Amino acid sequence: MRPRLAVGLMSGTSADGVTAALVSVGRNRLRVVRHRTYPYSAALKARVLGAPGLSVAELSRLNVELGEAFAAAALKIAGRSRPAVIGSHGQTVWHGPNAVPPNTLQIAEPAVIAERTGVTVVADFRPRDMAAGGQGAPLVPAFDLFLYGRGPMKAVVNIGGISNASIIGHGRILAAFDTGPGNALMDEAVRRATKGRRDFDDRGRLAAAGTVDERLLSRLLKTPYLLKSPPKSLDRSTFGPAILDTVYPRLTAKALPDALATLAELTARSLWLGVLQSAPGPLSAVVISGGGALNAHLMRRLRALFAPAPVGVTAMPVMAKEAACFAWLAARALDGKPGNAPSATGARGPRILGKIIPA
Repeated sequence: MRPRLAVGLMSGTSADGVTAALVSVGRNRLRVVRHRTYPYSAALKARVLGAPGLSVAELSRLNVELGEAFAAAALKIAGRSRPAVIGSHGQTVWHGPNAVPPNTLQIAEPAVIAERTGVTVVADFRPRDMAAGGQGAPLVPAFDLFLYGRGPMKAVVNIGGISNASIIGHGRILAAFDTGPGNALMDEAVRRATKGRRDFDDRGRLAAAGTVDERLLSRLLKTPYLLKSPPKSLDRSTFGPAILDTVYPRLTAKALPDALATLAELTARSLWLGVLQSAPGPLSAVVISGGGALNAHLMRRLRALFAPAPVGVTAMPVMAKEAACFAWLAARALDGKPGNAPSATGARGPRILGKIIPA
């Protein structure tokens, strides 16, 4: 199969903006041609983060507005190229795999993306896996297997707003699940303590200067989700603002370093414990992507916890991986090939993921 161009689009739980990647997809390899995150305006970001509380009319409007933003990102990243397909994860508003019935909602209207770009769009990847009895997440394990399936057992980890891990070895997915918090709690703490003047702890410098509250950390590590066995998946609500309302109700700039040290340790230890409990043996390596890979303090803690297994970052740009995944899933859907990982999600079997909007 000759390589073809595809665009992947996503916006994560931190709602920083639309991350777009133009990739070349072949039978056995994928190459990121270019990637970029196109930030939301402050007003749009606030509406996205508040989406679960919007009225039906407001949510419907936001769906179309995000469709326009995703379409603009696709056109910019494609440039003069003509991609064969666009894969759009959209923006998760709600993910309830354990609700009755299980349900999930991602917005950023794909019909708008197809209309503005003139390219076939594949979107809404979670519902088919959920209809087949799965969690609908994580969506990356099959892609992780494609990238890293050869060789001895390793953990492939993405640290976005939340963290997920795929434990892969010798051509098999051994386990895959959302491990717990990623950057979302730390980012929200920074926003609160700085009254919105800053959005994140650059390279983890503030966390590195703080002291971990071990008593609070011990309590947070007993959060029911962290004690649950896979398959399991998260949305922003489990490790979101409500936790900070409880443990840091009046967070000040002076208290911020200690809070960030504690929250960074929560991310590192929950990830480490989740992988440790699910891996059937010693790891040959841990491979990190996502915004957490840019947090030097968090990476130091992960290297210390996972030692002697080496901890590094993906060969592709760390911020491109998830968007590249959705480009790959879209290409799979056009080829009529499954994109889920039943062993990770709990689905009854392999399924082709996504809804296809023709050009």
